[in-house]
Amino acid sequence: MKRVALFGPESTGKTQLAQHLAAHFQAPVIAEYAREFWDQHGAITLANIPAIAREQWRREDAAAAAAPRLLLCDTEALTTVLWSDLLYGTCPAQIRTEAERRASGYTLYLLLDIDVPFAPDPQRSFPDLADRARCFNLWREALDQRQLPYKLIRGAWPTRQQQAIAAINQLWSKTGAAR
Repeated sequence: MKRVALFGPESTGKTQLAQHLAAHFQAPVIAEYAREFWDQHGAITLANIPAIAREQWRREDAAAAAAPRLLLCDTEALTTVLWSDLLYGTCPAQIRTEAERRASGYTLYLLLDIDVPFAPDPQRSFPDLADRARCFNLWREALDQRQLPYKLIRGAWPTRQQQAIAAINQLWSKTGAAR
């Protein structure tokens, strides 16, 4: 099984791209639980981070247990840590430790650039381009520091879709099983 994480700051099209890839590859998507939590509770606090992280991981692991050929993750463990650090200045130690352990479990990270228009949403925090760039750099550094495999996805939506499909197909290039 190939586990692919859509990765990057807010409003970069992760959910939209995940849905497109799911349709293209006939693969399951694990949605972002933090968004669902926010919709149910109206806010997220530092105290909520462990429950959000554990539920995200539970859903991802349950989907992986079904052994799909490809599992698309609309968010993942490092994102939880990055947002916690960014918004609250800290992250619970047990969540940070588990995120570090889980980070190497992804076959590929698709790092989405901020070169698309910001889409306002009550759950989003950083519409300013300078803040978006700072966030993007944090996400990229998280991958680089851990030497995790990633492909930078940028450009207009059709280009992003083509780049992501090509990157995933490349995962199977040696086996001839690409689509």
